[in-house]
Amino acid sequence: MTDYVRGLAHEPSLKPERPFFSSGPTAKFPGWSLDKLKTESLGRSHRSSLGKARLKYALDLSRELLGIPDDYLIGIMPASDTGAIEAAMWSMLDPARPVTVAAWESFGNVWIQDAVKQLKLPNLQVLTADYGQIPDLTTIPQRNDVVFTWNGTTSGAKIPNTDWLEAGREGVTINDATSAIFAMEMDWAKLDATTYSWQKVMGSEAQHGMLILSPKAVERIESYDPAWPLPKLFRMKKGAKLNRGIFEGETINTPSMLATEDYIAALEWGKAIGGRKALIERANANAKIVKDWIEATPWLRNMASDPALQTNTGVCMVFQGDWYESLSDEDKAGVPKKIVKLLEERNVGFDFNGYRDAPPSLRIWCGSTVEQEDLKRLLPWIEWAYEKVKNG
Repeated sequence: MTDYVRGLAHEPSLKPERPFFSSGPTAKFPGWSLDKLKTESLGRSHRSSLGKARLKYALDLSRELLGIPDDYLIGIMPASDTGAIEAAMWSMLDPARPVTVAAWESFGNVWIQDAVKQLKLPNLQVLTADYGQIPDLTTIPQRNDVVFTWNGTTSGAKIPNTDWLEAGREGVTINDATSAIFAMEMDWAKLDATTYSWQKVMGSEAQHGMLILSPKAVERIESYDPAWPLPKLFRMKKGAKLNRGIFEGETINTPSMLATEDYIAALEWGKAIGGRKALIERANANAKIVKDWIEATPWLRNMASDPALQTNTGVCMVFQGDWYESLSDEDKAGVPKKIVKLLEERNVGFDFNGYRDAPPSLRIWCGSTVEQEDLKRLLPWIEWAYEKVKNG
């Protein structure tokens, strides 16, 4: 891995050149700089012909890279992935229909709270599982609408496949794909509303979400009027019809054109290196480095024990072993925090502590914008920091 030998007390000799391992916002693509962003749209109205053209270009590039079917609509939404998926839930879920919300980590549990406490859906099935696991998705009736998270952003557990969703099923599927899309293939034929945010896998700027609708999703939105009031940011209809302008670059509220240009630059980089296939291959190769290291490190284990469920983006790991198990709960929680602090102080690695609601853990982002060599250089430093923490 490097010239560092496990167990030595001295610091490793090499540091990552780009020490950015946050799970969102994630690292910028290799070679990124501000001068790579086009600026003609800055200071212009997003409703100008130029502004709308750049927003539409971002949608078209997204469709091309993701292989989204021609009859699916793509819109830019406010409030990141959260705004996109909540707009879908509040606009599509009908209290008269059975609904399942499945969750196995923090953000999926937020969608459960939306369904239970805000929408108060009476015909609701809730499926949950502990961090690192997923519930039995085969128990979801095919007539149910279903809300699920493709990849557990805070647990590192993903769905292994979409076999549990039948082709032509009666219910609609709402898929939070924010830490999966661009790194895993989406089974578009089985997805009706898919959401993500720019700052995840592509490493772009935050606050803008994406909503991808199938023809079936459009039909649901146009045929159903929710009984609850819809905030302006969730309203996607003009009269009885979907406002198609939203899906042609006419956003609900004012977008950041600087953030838009940053997203376009990331999409153009992804296209230049070989498109979706190359992006997925990079994430797979990065994740393999980290997963292999976890397997070879006796005091760590992957939070997702089943290899079929292990993500290739935000790889989560928890601690084990006699020393760690002898600690109090408070001291256990302090171990990853101390490791991250030691490495941040040395500009070795930033923001790779586990999510605040997850078990004490480390979470290393392995998406395509991260370089393999930087991961290889980070891991010996974590070993060094662990020894420092263990030995006081």
